[in-house]
Amino acid sequence: MSEANTLVLGAKSDTPSRVEFQTSPETYRHWQLSIDPPVATLSMDVDEQGGLGAGYELKLNSYDLGVDIELYDAVQRLRFEHPEVGAVIITSEKERVFCAGANIGMLSAADHMAKVNFCKFTNETRCAIEQASGESGQHYLAVINGSASGGGYELALACEHIMLVDDGASAVSLPEVPLLGVLPGTGGLTRLVDKRRVRRDRADLFCTTTEGVRGERALEWSLVDELVPASKLDEKARIRAVSLSQKTGTSRDAQGINLVPLVRKISRTALRYPYLKVDIDSTTSVANFTVCGPDQSPPVGPEASLELGAAFWPLALARALDDAILHLRTNRPDISNWVIRVVGNGSLIRAHDDFIVRHGGDWLLREIRLYWTRVLKRLDVTSRSLIALIEAGDGCSGTLFELALACDRIYMLDGNDSSAISLSAMNFGRLPMANGLSRLQTRFLGDSSRITELRKAMGKLLSAQVADSLGLVTGIPDEIDWDEEVRLAIEERSSFSGDALTGLEANLRFAGPETIETKIFGRLSAWQNWIFQRPNAVGPEGSLRLYGTGQRAQFDKMRV
Repeated sequence: MSEANTLVLGAKSDTPSRVEFQTSPETYRHWQLSIDPPVATLSMDVDEQGGLGAGYELKLNSYDLGVDIELYDAVQRLRFEHPEVGAVIITSEKERVFCAGANIGMLSAADHMAKVNFCKFTNETRCAIEQASGESGQHYLAVINGSASGGGYELALACEHIMLVDDGASAVSLPEVPLLGVLPGTGGLTRLVDKRRVRRDRADLFCTTTEGVRGERALEWSLVDELVPASKLDEKARIRAVSLSQKTGTSRDAQGINLVPLVRKISRTALRYPYLKVDIDSTTSVANFTVCGPDQSPPVGPEASLELGAAFWPLALARALDDAILHLRTNRPDISNWVIRVVGNGSLIRAHDDFIVRHGGDWLLREIRLYWTRVLKRLDVTSRSLIALIEAGDGCSGTLFELALACDRIYMLDGNDSSAISLSAMNFGRLPMANGLSRLQTRFLGDSSRITELRKAMGKLLSAQVADSLGLVTGIPDEIDWDEEVRLAIEERSSFSGDALTGLEANLRFAGPETIETKIFGRLSAWQNWIFQRPNAVGPEGSLRLYGTGQRAQFDKMRV
C-alpha cells in the first residue's frame, strides 16, 4: 500500500490552496529547536513574511496556522526523537517580545471555517504539550522574555511552569475582550481558573485590562510562577529546566527514533498511506476510510520495536490517521460524512495491544499509546458525522475498535459468520477521552456492571447478535437490508443542517464529567466560534475589521 510521497505546501496540484501539516526542523520558518540534554529549547522567531495567507504580516511573533503547525511538529519530534530530553524551554528570540498571539490581520481576513479550524488545531497542540508534561516526563517551561499577550500568554499557560522577566515593562495579558471584542480562543479563560486557580474576580479584572499585569502583581495573582531579573534569565531558566527534568526520575539514556517523512499520496479523490486508504466521493459527501491491521506479529521485545521505528505498525497507522484527519478537516469541508471500515487479522491486532500493555514501561510504547490517545481525541472533536461499518472479518478489535467507538453510529452486518468484534485491555482506560473516561465508560455512563461484563468478554470473538445484546453496536442489518439501510443512514445525514449536526454531535459525544479539555473544546470553543460570527467582531464596523486602522469599533451593546 505504500506510495510515493507527493505534494508539498505551495506546490501545484489538483487540490488548490491545500494546507500542509507535514514539516521538519530543517524547514521551519518560525521556530528554532536546539537540544542540550536534558533540556531542549524552542525559540520563537516568526518570519513576518512567512504567513500561510496573503495580506498580513506576522509582526511581534504573532502567529497563524503555519506557525502552530511547526510547533506541533516540534512537540511530536521531541517526544519520539529525543527521549533524552526531560524539559523543554519555550521562549522568544525577539527582544522585549515573547508572543503577540494570533495575528489579527489573519483572523479578520479568514472565513469562519478557517477560524474554527485554527482555534481547534491550536488547542489540540496546547493539550499535547500538557500531556507531555503530565505523562511523558517531558516538562514544559515558558520563559517570557518580553510582552506576552493573547495567544502568546495562552501558549505559556499550556506550560507547567511560567517564568517572567522582571524588567518593569514585560507583562502578560489576555486583552481580547476590551481590544477585539472576542475571547481568548485557545483555552486561556479555562486554564486561568481551572488550572492555575486564579481567583474569579482577579481573572475578570485581568481579562478586561488591555495593558495586562506585570511583575509582582502577576506573581501574586498566580499568573506566573517566577520572576527573574533580565541579567539572570538564561541562567535561571536552565537551572529551572534541569530541575523539572529530574522531577519524575525518568531514565534519559534511551535512543530516539526518526520520524521519517510520511509515505503517502494525496489527490482530490483519495488519500493513500501504508495501512490506511481514504476514498473521497464528493457527490455523496463521503470519505470512506479503510483502516488496515498489521501484517505480522508484534516484535519479541521493546528493543525490536525500537529498530522498526516509524515503520512499526501502531505508530505508522497513528501517523497516517493523524495526517488524514487534519487534511480532511482543514482542506475538505465539503465532505461531511466519514465512514470507517477496518480490515485485518483480529488476533494480530490484539497481540499488538497486549504487547503495548505488557511493556507499558518502555518509553517508545508509552509514547505510541499516548499518540493514539491524541489521535482518537482529534477524531472525537472533529465536526463530521462518523459512521463505522463492520461487514466482514474480525479486524475491528482492541485499539481499532476504539475507532468505531468514537463514531456516532456503528452498524454491523448480521448473518455473516466471519464478522466479529473483540475487546482488549486497550479498550479499558488506556486510551481515555477528553472527559477522562474510556469510550466504553462514556458509552455506558454510570453502568459499572456493564463494564465488568465486557471485561469478562475481553479477547472473545463477538458476533453481531452478541455485540448487539451487549450494546456495542447501533444496528445489525442482515445481508438483504444492509446496503439500503447504510445508504439511507448516510443520505439522511447529508440532508440535515451541518450546523445542527455539529452541535448535536459535540453534545452527545462527551457525556460524563467536565475536565479542562472538555471545557476548552466544548464551552469555550463554542462561545468563541459564535462570537466570531457576530457583527461586533466581523461586521463592517467590527473590532477585527477596524483593528490597526485608528478607528474604534462600534459595538452593539444589546445582550443576546
